[in-house]
Amino acid sequence: ATGALVCTMVGHSQKVGSVAFSWDGKFVVSGSDDGSVKIWDAKTEAEVRTLRGHMDAVHSVAFSADGRCIVSGSQDLDVKIWEAETGAEVH
Repeated sequence: ATGALVCTMVGHSQKVGSVAFSWDGKFVVSGSDDGSVKIWDAKTEAEVRTLRGHMDAVHSVAFSADGRCIVSGSQDLDVKIWEAETGAEVH
């Protein structure tokens, strides 16, 4: 590993405060002050989908151990669970 920049994913309109890789390294999830959660293809850098539902900045994101869900925590005081494959809000 050289420490060289591998890729840059562009799409949020405000500061990105949290990012995480899926368990298999195929996807990246990011949470932003714009209130959105985005799923990215780690290889192509393409945005897979945007998850909307938070009313304020998203400060924390993570994939579940099996990669089927994403959890996000926001300044709006909500923790949301999303289906990674569909983007549907579970809770």
